[in-house]
Amino acid sequence: MKRLDRRSILLGGAGAAALIGTGQADAQTSAAGAYSAPSPLAHLASLRGYRSGRSSSYDRSGGNADFVKVDPGATATLLETQGPGMVTHIWFTISSREDFHLKKLVLRAYWDGESEPSVEVPVGDFFGLSLGEYFLYQSMLTTVSSVKALNAYFPMPFDKSARITVTNEGQQAAGSFYYNIDFITFSKLPSDLGYFHAQYRQAAPCRGWTDDWTNEYQGAVGDKKNLAGEGNYVFLEAQGRGHFVGVTHGVVQNQEGWWGEGDEMIFVDGADRPVINGTGTEDYYNGAWNFGGINGAVPFSYLHNGAPYIVNPERIGGLYALYRWHLEDPVTFEKSIKVTIEHGHANNRSDSFFSTAFWYQTEPHGKFPALPAAADRVPRVVAVGGPGARKL
Repeated sequence: MKRLDRRSILLGGAGAAALIGTGQADAQTSAAGAYSAPSPLAHLASLRGYRSGRSSSYDRSGGNADFVKVDPGATATLLETQGPGMVTHIWFTISSREDFHLKKLVLRAYWDGESEPSVEVPVGDFFGLSLGEYFLYQSMLTTVSSVKALNAYFPMPFDKSARITVTNEGQQAAGSFYYNIDFITFSKLPSDLGYFHAQYRQAAPCRGWTDDWTNEYQGAVGDKKNLAGEGNYVFLEAQGRGHFVGVTHGVVQNQEGWWGEGDEMIFVDGADRPVINGTGTEDYYNGAWNFGGINGAVPFSYLHNGAPYIVNPERIGGLYALYRWHLEDPVTFEKSIKVTIEHGHANNRSDSFFSTAFWYQTEPHGKFPALPAAADRVPRVVAVGGPGARKL
């Protein structure tokens, strides 16, 4: 099986292969002496049929003030270009005195002149910093490098135009906002490419159906059934044709104990029962056994999955930042998709969730839910009753 590079995995199809210049040569494997790429790196030698471009905050005077200032209430346009083309990489680093500025700066992207954004996400959440705090990690699609360097590698195709903005919804200026947005342009957009979308949601808290419990594995809570996802937290609801490629997810514990007994449930094309049903939240993020438990949880980050930020696990005030990329297994849909997860077994818990879903689809897309106010996006412990409530 031929190994695919980052962009091929997400785009798929012959059109995408031609677009990124992998060429036809390595198909010639049977004729004596014909070229066959000896390794994935050999594709670096394949000639490309596109033009490279970049939109950057570099100092237009030739000096060293290579940033823009984004005042409170202001919107800065970071990219405005014509297509056909594709954004291939976004890099930001930010200097701001405002606490939780990662939750208060909002990234938006518009494809082909649309009036409603296809991307609307607080900057930190887009790059996996779902709780507004910086930490370092590496994944296939997003990384945070030393020091406070935010990177995203999602392919973002467009046919006619692309516009990317950042809006400061905080109270203080982002005094130095540095950015590089790399893109390519070419003659025609392949017909098999979907448009990139990213949507933020939160429930602070996700209200459980009861707070009268001490052990979610026994009694009325342990015996509770949830076959159709009633009361689940919703990562994404979308209409059209496309595929879901992953999520970033922040959790603030409002109750004691392990918060992750919830199963993911994904509904496709109007099904009233999940097409995909999981076995536990840590399992969805490709970990196991509550990531090591109250005394053994260790942060981790891999190409496809991770929990790179774990603080005070299984206690009130415990913090988790997680991600899961569906690189080899995008969840496809022809008409609609609803991606959900339980908050505790059968939704018994009332912790706070902050998430961003990432997917590709045909346009037009459905209307996004209203973005919560900036102050409401700041993570905090909420008094909800249940285990440990006496400690609040």
